[in-house]
Amino acid sequence: MNNTLATLQTLDVSNTAFMLICASLVMLMTPGLAFFYGGLVPRKSILTIMFQSFISMGWVAILWFCVGYSLAFGPTMNGIVGDPFFYAFMDNIGPTTMYTGNSGGLPLLSHFVYQMMFAIITPALITGAFANRVNFSAYFIFLTLWTLLVYCPFVHMIWSPEGIFAKWGVVDFAGGIVVHATAGFAALASALFVGKRVMSSDRSHNVPYIALGAGLLWFGWYGFNAGSELQVNATTVSAFITTDIAAAFAGIAWVLIEKIHTGKPKLVGFLTGSVAGLATITPASGYVSIQAAAVIGIVASIVCYFSVALVRRYLDDALDVFGVHGMGGITGSILVGVFASSVWNAKGPDGLLHGDGSLILKQIVAVVVACVWSFVFTTVILWVINKFTPVNVQQGSPDFDLDQDQLDERAYTLK
Repeated sequence: MNNTLATLQTLDVSNTAFMLICASLVMLMTPGLAFFYGGLVPRKSILTIMFQSFISMGWVAILWFCVGYSLAFGPTMNGIVGDPFFYAFMDNIGPTTMYTGNSGGLPLLSHFVYQMMFAIITPALITGAFANRVNFSAYFIFLTLWTLLVYCPFVHMIWSPEGIFAKWGVVDFAGGIVVHATAGFAALASALFVGKRVMSSDRSHNVPYIALGAGLLWFGWYGFNAGSELQVNATTVSAFITTDIAAAFAGIAWVLIEKIHTGKPKLVGFLTGSVAGLATITPASGYVSIQAAAVIGIVASIVCYFSVALVRRYLDDALDVFGVHGMGGITGSILVGVFASSVWNAKGPDGLLHGDGSLILKQIVAVVVACVWSFVFTTVILWVINKFTPVNVQQGSPDFDLDQDQLDERAYTLK
């Protein structure tokens, strides 16, 4: 029997089909994010911020094809980044090449496309921090450099078996560190660099768009978290359920906090709280019990609500990316060290409540490195870009039409 036939015999059809569905769900999250952010910004900049998400679907996919997947999952060069040439332009990948990272019987192509969807949405998350203030050409360059210099190295360090943090025992089931902490601190650096908006902060100009976007994000998050097991088993099921339970508890907790704090419950508050819960459970979803997910959801809303309130006093993080995604990812990544249980994932570690306090230290170190790396590289990237093309849009007046200026398009025909 030739090697091709032998390879084909190892393919698991059900796991492969499941992973393609999960990749589709994660892909849907980026249009969901576009609607979520689009509803939050002023009506004269909705197309610009939505386009920033959609352009990531095209350009980051090309980067992933050319060099990104190789940097992230190629044979390690130093535990920090993979060989940029090994999988470049899909070299060494054929239709029957199998993914060897687990026993799920997956073609390597299914892993490639699933991870590509993570790479697409991560830099798109950052755009909420500098909404209404950044030139499209500068954003395009930023999207390129940030993906290659921040995102890909942390994928390799934490998710590649040869990565430095992976070997040390750091865990991140679906991206609390890799996605949310890095994007959150990039958002913080971006907001500091571009400064405050001149345009009026007409928040929540279209609440139905926000609700639609949050619904798509919540729906897609099942593929984001449950799919990160890379096969169908009991951990896949528990990751799916912990995702929903954390989001539900976080959304309700946010409404209660907001009611106490402002006197009114708000739909946007519930939607924001649920996203905070989703971000916070992400690194823990496949390692913790359902009961722990409920606690994590409540903690997520408390931490993220007051983080948002604090940041708003000092910084123009337009759509609260740092407070929701950054602080959510950090909180969840550390809480893995508390609640992780090998009862719920036999391949995973035990946390403090189950006999191993060392995991918290490992998680904290990885979080700190990720946050510092992302903040510094983001600042340097923006500084360099600004030397060649202005990062900030010259807004002129509070009524400045960003969509007309940047795209020569308008979302609404009526003024």
